[in-house]
Amino acid sequence: MADSSPSLPSSPSALRPFLMLGLVMLFWAGNSIVGRAVREDIPPFTLAFGRWVIAVLFVAPLALPKLRAQWPQVRARAGWLVLLGFLGVVCFNSFVYSGLHYTSATNALLLQAAVPTCVLLFDFLLFRARPAALQVAGVAVSTLGVLFIVFRGDWAAVEALAIGGLGDALILCGVVCWAFYTVLLRKKPAVDAPVFVFLTFLLGAIALAPLAAFEASRGLAVAWSWPVVGAFVYVGLFPSVLAYFIYIAATMQLGPARAGQGITLMPLFGALLSALLLGEDIALFHGIGMGLILVGIVLGAWALRAGAKSPVALRAPRG
Repeated sequence: MADSSPSLPSSPSALRPFLMLGLVMLFWAGNSIVGRAVREDIPPFTLAFGRWVIAVLFVAPLALPKLRAQWPQVRARAGWLVLLGFLGVVCFNSFVYSGLHYTSATNALLLQAAVPTCVLLFDFLLFRARPAALQVAGVAVSTLGVLFIVFRGDWAAVEALAIGGLGDALILCGVVCWAFYTVLLRKKPAVDAPVFVFLTFLLGAIALAPLAAFEASRGLAVAWSWPVVGAFVYVGLFPSVLAYFIYIAATMQLGPARAGQGITLMPLFGALLSALLLGEDIALFHGIGMGLILVGIVLGAWALRAGAKSPVALRAPRG
């Protein structure tokens, strides 16, 4: 795999990958809200299984016509494909949906804010990628913005935060899995995005089928209603099909660490969606946190424009 040091062009198109990540985080923030809202109506593994079955059905028409021609590339990196599907589809979503049954949204947001730091760490440990000082500063400032939103601008709330239960452990496992997924995307087969996404989604659905069946055998059934149907459709399309296509494309352009930093937008979008859908208020601390998050992302973009050598933009491996 050849690495190169990207240089951010001074044009509106340079912002496109960051705008793409913003859209992904909006979809994923909605995913967390939906997962929390239907936790009493849909068992977690059943929700995850239904999500990927729907996603597979939508991607199949795009992927199947290309799959036979690109099968040699798939076979050459089949092990990496299975690992990426396991980490990014099976593990991450199952851990998050399960964790939301046992922990608060505040704890989940706080723990997921650790993704950018984990990505930097794993990228260094696995590939010796050394982030630029500006990039580290950007992650730190964005994380500070997340903390400001999570603690509602009151640092005394840190003392009241209880971390360490089962739900928090599950969310943290999901964070680690997603960080590894982001870093290891550089090892994906050199195939078109629909083929890669289809195969990882299919692997995820197959792996989750027995877990969903186990839930059903224990009497954990779906409480069907139109909102539940809408929840399945939403998680199957927006945070799955659309978000994964966009996230992979952005990661290939920006490198894993900068793509991982986009996770810091999730609590901001979560707050905005809660205000829009649940009638919660938007306060001053939301604005301050948003400002810090955006400053951190700008610092990351500045590091890219400065030609930082690590992390680098990714190219799909050949063979």
